[in-house]
Amino acid sequence: MVKVYSSYQLSKWTKKSVQWGMPISISFEPTTSCNLRCPECPSGLRAFSRPTGMLRKDFFRETIDQLEKDLAYLVFYFQGEPYLNPEFLNMVQYAASKKIYTATSTNAHYLTDANAKKTVESGLDRLIISIDGTTQDTYQQYRVGGKLDKVLEGARNMVKWKKELKSKTPFIIFQFLVVRHNEHQIEEVKQLAEEIGVDDVWLKTAQVYDYETDPNGLIPTNNKYSRYKKGKDGKMQFKGNNQNHCWRLWHDPVITWDGAVVPCCFDKDAQHKLGSLQQQSFKELWRSGVYNQFRHQVLESRQNIDICANCSEGVKVWG
Repeated sequence: MVKVYSSYQLSKWTKKSVQWGMPISISFEPTTSCNLRCPECPSGLRAFSRPTGMLRKDFFRETIDQLEKDLAYLVFYFQGEPYLNPEFLNMVQYAASKKIYTATSTNAHYLTDANAKKTVESGLDRLIISIDGTTQDTYQQYRVGGKLDKVLEGARNMVKWKKELKSKTPFIIFQFLVVRHNEHQIEEVKQLAEEIGVDDVWLKTAQVYDYETDPNGLIPTNNKYSRYKKGKDGKMQFKGNNQNHCWRLWHDPVITWDGAVVPCCFDKDAQHKLGSLQQQSFKELWRSGVYNQFRHQVLESRQNIDICANCSEGVKVWG
């Protein structure tokens, strides 16, 4: 961790890419498949230009075996619904056995009683449940095809099995994506979480691809919960981090289900592929010229990189 952070700080200072050490955190994509059709999500829109599929358990284990010495944190999420991969909880259990902190995000439609029990037993440390409304009418406006009753049932199943198994984990979070049609329900979702026994509530700002026109009417009226603000010309503009550096590129890569390595979670379509674990080891890829060149581009001008232009790194999430 000291090596990684020191090389990042040196890179910021010199404006030249220096990389020491291996990543201390990664995100692994269990699948690109999803049961919902959320309007700002490639999985929901079925709009990927890259292949879709499921992460294989043996490939996952091979990669973790390469990284476990340095790895402290593992996010089982990129695109798609993790619980659609039948091997998902087995992979969580394998990572947990290596003493790696594990987290995932789910729409909770597959948190049946049996899956909730297996989730607690897997050793998962943190479970984010997406809940973007406190009534079915509000919820389904963004979570198209979703059932709020299923989400609440899944949350209750998790709380029940944590108690029955006397487990402190996973830490259960209601994540509320604040958009225009649900911003009036923020206090209600906090109350709902308390009633069920959820550990915390996170309020998240929404990424809107076409934010200048906002065709789906998602940008909240309360600027506190928006990534965007109205400019002098009357159009919406991004209010995020424009500094020419990014900590993620030094410590937290994303690995897709089929082994492609991309810079971060904003490259949803893997357009900035930095290499493939099907063709080289992670150590070779991490220190490759291609990866260092991308880091150097960010140090020069992140505004010239499309995925950085709508990045919320530095835009706060409120609890």
